[in-house]
Formats: sequence, C-alpha cells, structure tokens
Amino acid sequence: MTISDVSAPRAVLSHDVVHAGRIFDLVSDEVDLGRARVRREYIDHPGAVAVIVLDDADRVLLLKQYRHPVRRELWEPPAGLLDLPGESAQLAAARELAEEADLVAASWHVLVDYFTTPGGSNEALRVFLARGTSPVPEADRHVREDEEADISTRWVPLDEAVAAVLAGDVHNPSAVVGLLAAAVSKAGGWASLRPADAPWPERRG
Repeated sequence: MTISDVSAPRAVLSHDVVHAGRIFDLVSDEVDLGRARVRREYIDHPGAVAVIVLDDADRVLLLKQYRHPVRRELWEPPAGLLDLPGESAQLAAARELAEEADLVAASWHVLVDYFTTPGGSNEALRVFLARGTSPVPEADRHVREDEEADISTRWVPLDEAVAAVLAGDVHNPSAVVGLLAAAVSKAGGWASLRPADAPWPERRG
C-alpha cells in the first residue's frame, strides 16, 4: 500500500489581504468545507528552495546565519526564495548556492519536497542534492548584505550532521528535513533521487 497527498481544494468564498508584507502577505479566506464555513488566516508565501551540498567525502556544507524571529544563529543549508518570475526551482537553488556559498555544482537532483507549516502558511520548499562543486570566480562573487554578510560556512560529515539533528542541536527545517532525507537516500544507494526538473505542482508562479 502506498500513500500520496492529493490536491483537494475547497471553495474560497472570500479572500482578503490582512497585511501586505515585503516578502509574504498575511491573508484571510472564508472557506466552504461542505459541512461548515470557516475563516482561516495564513501566510501567502512565494515558496523556497534549499540545497544539500555533498563533497566526495560525503561532507555536507552548512552555513551559520542569524534568524531574528527565533533570536538564534542557525546551521542550515544554502537556501532562498522563489522570488524571481519565471525562474525554475533548480536555477533558483543554483543562484542561492552561488550567492551564499560562492559555489557552483555540476550535479543536481531533487532530494525531497515539503510544506514548511501547512497549518499556517502555503510555503512549499524543494530540497536539492548538489554535488561536484567548484568555486565561483572571485570577480563574479555576490556581495552579501545584512544577515548574509555574517554567514560562516563549515563542511560537516553527513553522519555527524544527522546526529546533531537527532540530538536536538540543529533546528532549521530545511536542515532537519534535508539531512535526514539525504541519510535515508544514501542508505538506499541514492535510488530515491529525482531529476532536477521533476514535476512540482506546489510551485506557484
């Protein structure tokens, strides 16, 4: 027996923008559930991508970055928003890898897809596995600003990174989901990997 999430939209009777933000909006929908009508507020998000980068020694690249809502510096994979119209998820991931880690990758696969907070946000996130990295030429490197200006990087053995997740020492959702998915896929000989352009119906825009 297999399981699979299915698209099953309910009728939206009204849709209001409660707050229009710089990156995402807070919206309110009146929804017809059939048996009842309810109002649900949630974050309308453009979606995002993350990259689990492995080297030939199966070390994973992690970045330490300050995240203000939780007041912590978190270890996480390169990641970013799907905020450029028409840009594919894989190209967005490659752009983020170059901007945040000064790297390009020769090999790309889809590792796992998930909704970050389906009870309060429509953000969908695709995690890629990237291998065969090389540095971005110095002259072409992105100038990092704000929180990104203080990013530090570390190559960590995959098993050690997974142990940190299970010990409760790593909390970034892309890191937790991506690292555990990488460990499971590796144990299965990477047979679960999907092509970099695999269908992703959650991608909007």
